[in-house]
Amino acid sequence: MKLEGRTFKGNNIMNVCVVNHTNDKVRYSKELEEALILLCTEMDIPLPMWLSKNTHEFAAFRQTIFFSEQYNQKVSFDRFQMRLLE
Repeated sequence: MKLEGRTFKGNNIMNVCVVNHTNDKVRYSKELEEALILLCTEMDIPLPMWLSKNTHEFAAFRQTIFFSEQYNQKVSFDRFQMRLLE
């Protein structure tokens, strides 16, 4: 699984990162969770709260957006976009 993450402040891209993660021994949802954790670690951002809207967006468009309100900690960006590249 190859995920790309981008953080935005307004319409400006602040950071872009791509990670590859494969774990054939677990379900797809668990592999996605592990890849998201790896992506957030690489980008040095906290993990967002995954809401049902994120599930619907990711299933429909292979990408989802997390807004700053979905973080328990204060973040320096407005939104974080995650998309599947494979």
